Amino acid sequence: MAKDSTGTLDLSQPGEQVKPFTPVEAKEIVMSLQKPAVFYNMAFDWPALHWNATHLAKLLAGKRIRFRIGMKDVGTAPLFETESSYVEATLEEFLAWSLRHPSCPSGPFSGYEPCKYWAYADYKHLTTLFEDSSEQFKDVKWSDFGFPGRDGRESTLWVGTLGANTPCHLDSYGCNLVLQVQGRKRWYLYPPEDASFLYPTRIPYEESSVFSKINVVNPDLKRFPQFKKAHTYMVTLNPGQILFVPRHWWHYVESIDPITVSINSWIELDTDHKARVEEAITRTLIFAIKSADHLSTPDSWLNPTEPEVTSHKTNLQYLNQAVSEYLKYQKRNKSEHRVSGTHNTEGTSEHPLKRKNVQVNADKDFKLMLCESNLLNIKTKKPGKIFFGQNLFKVLPVSQQTNPTGTSESCFKDFLGENEGHLGKLHSAGTKSVMKDDSGAFVDQEDPGSRVSSIQADMCTNDLLDCVLNPQVIGLVAQLLFERARHV
Repeated sequence: MAKDSTGTLDLSQPGEQVKPFTPVEAKEIVMSLQKPAVFYNMAFDWPALHWNATHLAKLLAGKRIRFRIGMKDVGTAPLFETESSYVEATLEEFLAWSLRHPSCPSGPFSGYEPCKYWAYADYKHLTTLFEDSSEQFKDVKWSDFGFPGRDGRESTLWVGTLGANTPCHLDSYGCNLVLQVQGRKRWYLYPPEDASFLYPTRIPYEESSVFSKINVVNPDLKRFPQFKKAHTYMVTLNPGQILFVPRHWWHYVESIDPITVSINSWIELDTDHKARVEEAITRTLIFAIKSADHLSTPDSWLNPTEPEVTSHKTNLQYLNQAVSEYLKYQKRNKSEHRVSGTHNTEGTSEHPLKRKNVQVNADKDFKLMLCESNLLNIKTKKPGKIFFGQNLFKVLPVSQQTNPTGTSESCFKDFLGENEGHLGKLHSAGTKSVMKDDSGAFVDQEDPGSRVSSIQADMCTNDLLDCVLNPQVIGLVAQLLFERARHV
């Protein structure tokens, strides 16, 4: 399809198009895919494809939106939301600033030079943006993917400028469908089994997001040498295309055109029941430890998208409720399996997956989550034969791409020697390896003739949390809680 001058698709072309997959077929693919893929020609008739930034500015008619601001020239550290600047502005002001229209006021953006900074209106729930014009929800048609009634009410909007990005992270809940409306975005994706190579952290804390300590487009390989082992999958998403991101795939996303607009929806899965327990454990522990941490230097550990700190009592209530609902789900699932002999693969949730939905009252927000934790979710299917072709493109590792559009693994090899650290060890620049000799004294392995009289550890609370809240550790804790709950 052709694009117009704004970078969106020209939908006024002659001839009839037929969608390559029926809703049943599309859902079968989404529920079976284990790796990222791009759908073509599935949204050519969606009114939402008209939603370029200029059109959205007219639809929202002066509504003020929160934009995240970041510098284009960054170092090797990722720019988390806790370290970003923020402005409240209209889309008209955003466009005047980003497109450098001297005749139009740029308002709150006036202190930031477009050549040095990017702006990003991210995670904007359409239910909030269009609370006074609900008819816009029908412009988004996730029902074409086999999810009846799913539309803009279960979707979020992303509007950014060149360089705007989301730090590398994984989503704890569900899988993800992303429609590109205007401009292009480049996605760097990593499989779940590469988690240890991405140095996961829960700081800054945000429910349902596990961040990576690495800036994957400019990694510090001396500090994070294991990242060399990660398998980078890369794809550039163009207007009209829909990207499927499987459960627990890590991803870093960056806008590579002057203006980009995307719409996404997180699809609930049956595995979310266990994930809710793991998130409840994580929240309870990090809030308890951070609330008692009066010795360390104050840091911004709570993401701006989160409500204020909830009480330990509230967190424990959520944890107990999540464990109870998981056990109920397991019992119900076993009962259905005995009756039918197969797993139900068609159950869907009646409500959207809660995601970055900030409430004024944190305890009320948690009560809402408790009520919604016992929903019936979509069950994944065993992988079947999926035919890729011109309408379904498999996202490949960079090392397998004929013409990769970005940094591949080979670019990193020159920075590393052949000797690498081992999993489970702490890596830091300039740290020497030591061991005890037969007499019990510490010896530097690089200089066996020397002896180290003592080793001084310098661990802070965040170092402890990175270990305690590691997803693998939390998974083990969840299993122990399930065993304990079953025998109570």
